[in-house]
Amino acid sequence: MALQLDRHGWLRPAPGVTLMPSPNRDARPAGAQVSLLVLHNISLPPGRFGGPEVAGLFLNRLDYGSHPWLERLRGLRVSAHFFIRRDGAVIQFVSTEDRAWHAGVSRYAGRERCNDFSIGIELEGTDTLPYADAQYQALRQLAPALRSRYPLAAAWGHEHIAPGRKTDPGPAFNWTRFGRENGFARRQLPPA
Repeated sequence: MALQLDRHGWLRPAPGVTLMPSPNRDARPAGAQVSLLVLHNISLPPGRFGGPEVAGLFLNRLDYGSHPWLERLRGLRVSAHFFIRRDGAVIQFVSTEDRAWHAGVSRYAGRERCNDFSIGIELEGTDTLPYADAQYQALRQLAPALRSRYPLAAAWGHEHIAPGRKTDPGPAFNWTRFGRENGFARRQLPPA
């Protein structure tokens, strides 16, 4: 089943979709046109899946006392438009019409501040652990909804728009599979 966005940039109700609006967002600059899809990975604490920590981080409700590693995130204000869990469940935190705070200092095709013109998707994972088939299936449902609304010229990883600073989604992400299953030509994907 393909997912659909409503006129406000939120996914319409569907099985496996949850909306959890994050305060970590703002308006895109006037005239900004969404043209880039940025893929990330996240697990909190690192390497642990299935818990409430990612949502807690994006909603500014993270329980820092639940694990010693999380204390280093105190005061961080970040978000992404979407988070895809290992089982393929999709959580939307920010309307695609708004700017999510996912890319930080970044550059694509000579343009700085990728948050201004991109949509960020976080995959529950690590750089080195293979992503789950259910996550690729969720991307196959989400990407057409995004491409039907926005002229996405490319899909790149955080590691490609913030080289030396970020490493995700890492070598475990199968860009060839992603491109083939979502209609992105080789020239629209990061250099091999």
